Amino acid sequence: MAFTAADVKNLREMTGVGMMDCKKALTASDGDMDKAVEFLREKGLAASAKKAGRVAAEGMAYAAVIDGVGVVVEVNAETDFVGKNEKFVDFVKGVAATVAANKPADLEALMACKYNGTDLTVEQQQQEMVLVIGENIKVRRFAIFTEGVSVPYIHAGGKIGVLVNLKVEGDIDATAVGKDVAMQIAALNPRFWDKSQVSQDVLDEEKKIMMVQMENDPKMANKPEQVREKIVMGKMNKFYSENCLLQQEFVRGDVFTGSVEQYIADAAKKLGGKITFVDAIRFEKGEGIEKKQENFAEEIAKMVKG
Repeated sequence: MAFTAADVKNLREMTGVGMMDCKKALTASDGDMDKAVEFLREKGLAASAKKAGRVAAEGMAYAAVIDGVGVVVEVNAETDFVGKNEKFVDFVKGVAATVAANKPADLEALMACKYNGTDLTVEQQQQEMVLVIGENIKVRRFAIFTEGVSVPYIHAGGKIGVLVNLKVEGDIDATAVGKDVAMQIAALNPRFWDKSQVSQDVLDEEKKIMMVQMENDPKMANKPEQVREKIVMGKMNKFYSENCLLQQEFVRGDVFTGSVEQYIADAAKKLGGKITFVDAIRFEKGEGIEKKQENFAEEIAKMVKG
């Protein structure tokens, strides 16, 4: 059966696969559109196994509140270019919607869920995306808040996704407050939310480092140990203000001068209610994934030898 350029175009629109591959599929299936789609799927799924070994450290971190459930997800791709692809972004949003609807216990459970609006599992839909986009794509992690008020924030088009969870008392809208706090978390990435979370081990280690620094400082070395202890205690407040979200200086000095904790209390009072920070999740795209370092000189040398 013969096929036309319009058939190739239609097949491309149906599958998102490149023109040349569509032409090959139609040739192999004698112009039968259904067989051509099947051919591409078989070819694509076979190729996805090879692509699965490739490092996917780009992609998108995404946060949203869907039907009252706060969701943050990270889905990886191999290139930053694909991270901005409309089909990829839609897939990420679909993963978030699936998480909100099913509230899976872990990643394995999520991959077995029916992907939002389809009869395919998330695992199968991920394989479909590999076929359509032509890169290794991987749902990496997710988190949800089902209680309280959640406020999402996405920084730099998906480089960082933050979800802040608040306890709100009184008939007030805490969205603006939550977003300000989320922006602070995105920008400064605090180690702890509150100084109460800092363990004794961490405090002891910090004190030890500070004491050694003073011993090595000629101006401090001769001071009595009790004096140095007092100085260290003073410096610990600086440690809290640098490392603990609620004790940090609120970055939006144009809005409020003081700590994040004070900003939340002040904003809630002005709104006529009470807001308590409960928890937050911060996902940064590709954090902790070892990216492949390309050696272009070596690549060119191999090509020349070949």
